[in-house]
Formats: sequence, structure tokens, C-alpha cells
Amino acid sequence: MSRPAASFDDWRALARRRLPGFLFGYVDGGSGDEQTLRDNVAAWQQLRLRQHVLRDVSDCRIATRLVGCDARLPLALAPVGLGGALRRRGEVQAALAAQAFGVPFTLCTPSICSMEEVRAATATPFWYQLYMMRDRGIVRELLQRAQAVQCPVLVFTVDLARVGQRRADVRHGMDGGGGRAAALRRVGSVLAHPRWAWDVALRGSPLVFGNLRPYLPKATTLADFRTWVDAQFDAGVTWQDIEWLRAQWPGPILLKGILEVDDARRAADIGVQGIVVSNHGGRQLDGAVATAAALPRITEALAGRGLTVLVDGGIRSGHDIIRARALGADGVMVGRPWVYANAAGGQAGVARWLGQMEHELASSLGLMGLADVARVGREHLAD
Repeated sequence: MSRPAASFDDWRALARRRLPGFLFGYVDGGSGDEQTLRDNVAAWQQLRLRQHVLRDVSDCRIATRLVGCDARLPLALAPVGLGGALRRRGEVQAALAAQAFGVPFTLCTPSICSMEEVRAATATPFWYQLYMMRDRGIVRELLQRAQAVQCPVLVFTVDLARVGQRRADVRHGMDGGGGRAAALRRVGSVLAHPRWAWDVALRGSPLVFGNLRPYLPKATTLADFRTWVDAQFDAGVTWQDIEWLRAQWPGPILLKGILEVDDARRAADIGVQGIVVSNHGGRQLDGAVATAAALPRITEALAGRGLTVLVDGGIRSGHDIIRARALGADGVMVGRPWVYANAAGGQAGVARWLGQMEHELASSLGLMGLADVARVGREHLAD
């Protein structure tokens, strides 16, 4: 790394320099005009913290448990597709960093590294994220594989009935379209980033989708993968499918992609163990409400129901973890920040970013006059 990274913007800048433009654009972009992508960040920043002084904060406690799993701070690494295309065996490197630090890592279905590869490299089981596919046999087999590698939590994404209009993917050719001209631009971008080309393109099999390889063995291009996704991702999923899913999976289930109170209540009624308040990082319905705005209504509606409530979207610092806790969340899931840190510095980069999040969280708690993250509530936000 050319210079130390001290913030989200620093990690993002380092990742941008290292990655070919089509890959950076894939991670960095949102859907439509990217209104929701911007709103996610702004909504957290608009929340002001209360500062109290002359209180003993010499012993600051920030550890917690998330869905029955110990966490050194109220944070889990969110599932991100193609993580292994950004750094060689990137999902393995991120999982190792999360394990060493003591927070959950979530492996997504369209990962480069398979769940078996990640589990072989780690001592601590990771969470697994799933999309529903039309072929329920594939879904059942993926669930069986996740059980075999001892994944303790299933994160089921519910906000991908259709893929959002991701214009950045079109501009950069990441959607697999554009023909020969787009392909040549991608090649040119790879050649302009020789460190990535050597680390990932030549040694990392960046287009072998580990979890899905048994089901699309002939896929060799982004277009091949997109064609399979279009054919398999099921737009007809309903709450009845969640009941089917519960019958297949013996452990806790988190539904990721909840933004409305009635959906949150339905999740509680159907018997899942938790939800993730999420708009897919601003990558699905552009114009959807920011997660910080949706969160308080949902946590109020679920009070006393016993569900774990996580939130993602726009989380950029330890301050944002406090804001999420103040609005009633048990913890946060974070995607782009760990991906940028991984692209820039691999396992060491993710470890350093996690340390920064921990320091920011503990420092800010102390400056607020609090010694325990469990005590954070709505009263700690300024009017």
C-alpha cells in the first residue's frame, strides 16, 4: 500500500488504484441514479451523538453476541459477490481476518471461493448467504453443503426478485454485454493494473464461481454467469418459500432486505430468528428509503419479539455502529469497507480496517460518557 489508510475514503482510494475499472465500478456503484446509495451514507451522518463528560470510561465493553455467535464488536462482514475477484482467494483472506479478529464473516452464494475452500482454511465456521433459485434441488444441495461445513447461520436475501438497474455495470462492461468493444476495454483495464493481473487474473481463477461451479461448469465469462443467473434466480419467491426454507435448515435464519414494518412483522410471525434491515447497499430499488431511516420504525415494531435486528447500508465508521445501536439494532453488517480493505491489502488490510472500526467505536463511546455498548439507546442521539 502506498500510504496508510485511516478512513473509509482512504481504503476506497487504495482499492480504486489497484482494481481494474470494471471491478471497482461493480463494487462502488449502485442502481439507477444512485440516490439510495448516497442517502444511505447521508442518513447516518445526519444523526448527532450526545457527549457527556466526567464519567468513568476506563473499562469500555464493546463485545456482544449476534445470533448466538460471539462478536468482538457488534459487526459482521456482509456477503459480497465476486469477493475473490478483487484479491486472490479474497473470501478466504477476509474470513481469516474476521476469524482472527473475532467477528462473523458471511460467504455469499456467488463467491469465487467455495464454502468448502473457505472452511478448509478456517477454524471458525462462517455464516452463509443464499438466494432462492428456481431449481429447488440446487438450493437443497447448497443448504446441505453449508450444513456439512458447519455454517451456524443462514442469511437469506429477499430483495432480489429482479436485478436492479445497475448502470455502472453497463458503463464498465461488467454486465457481460457490449460485445467486442467492451471486452477490449476490460482487457485494457486489466493491462493497466498489472499487480491485480498477476495476483488475481493469472493466479486466482477470478471467474470460477466456487459455490456454483457444479451447476454451471461451462461458464467462463461474465455473460455466461449472467445468463445462468437470469435463468435461475427466482422472481416468484413468496413467504411460503420461507416456510419451506425453515424446513430445510435446522439453524438460525436471517432475512436480509427488510425495509418495511409489515414485512418485519411477517418475518417475526413466520419464525425466523432475525432480519437485516437492508436495501442491498443501494444496488436494487433506487429511491428506496435509507436504512437509517427505516430502522427505528422496524425496531419499535419488533420490540419484545426476540428477533436479532442487524442493519447495513452506508456504515462507514465506528460512529455509525453507535448510531445503529441507538436506533435499536443489535449490530451492523458491513460490505464495501471490508471489500475495499481486502482489495487494497488482503487479509492484513481487512484486519487493519477492523482494528480501526474497533478503535473508533470504543473511543466514541468513551467520549459520549459510556463504558458499555449495550447501554446505547435512543436517548444518546441529539434531537
